Amino acid sequence: MTREEKSQVIQDLTAKLADTNIIYLADISGLNALATSNLRRACFKANVKLAVVKNTLLSKAMEASDKDFGELPNVLKGNTSIMIAEAGNAPAKVIKEFRKKSNKPVLKGAFVEESIYVGDDQLDTLVNIKSKEELIGDIITLLQSPAKNVISALQSSGQKLSGILTTLSEK
Repeated sequence: MTREEKSQVIQDLTAKLADTNIIYLADISGLNALATSNLRRACFKANVKLAVVKNTLLSKAMEASDKDFGELPNVLKGNTSIMIAEAGNAPAKVIKEFRKKSNKPVLKGAFVEESIYVGDDQLDTLVNIKSKEELIGDIITLLQSPAKNVISALQSSGQKLSGILTTLSEK
């Protein structure tokens, strides 16, 4: 690989890092061709982009990026694959599901919405991260609950004005 090619790869990686807030680093070495194909298929279904990267080039791209990756450059040893997604927990779910059949991939680290997670022991924490849509759904459910209680109480008190006023005074 020539110096110009390396420079272009670093620029491409820097652009990818700038465009996303969810980056997982994993070790998929030791997977045979069938297992690797199955992992790539699972990533595609979960809308996760998987690519094998050279550690030195990724490290330089992280340095060139505006983001603070903290301890993540330190985990760039051995085989490294980068997983990029839109949902914060999607790569973690793919890894956890795939590990039911195999001991790989191993999570090296993750950068999720400016938070840094280092080590495979963080996998369960990352699986439990809620996406923006899930949080909005939870908030809407919490906000709807009191309104539903008032409406049902009003409906059960009868359609008479005195029953409605009594119910409202109790609430």
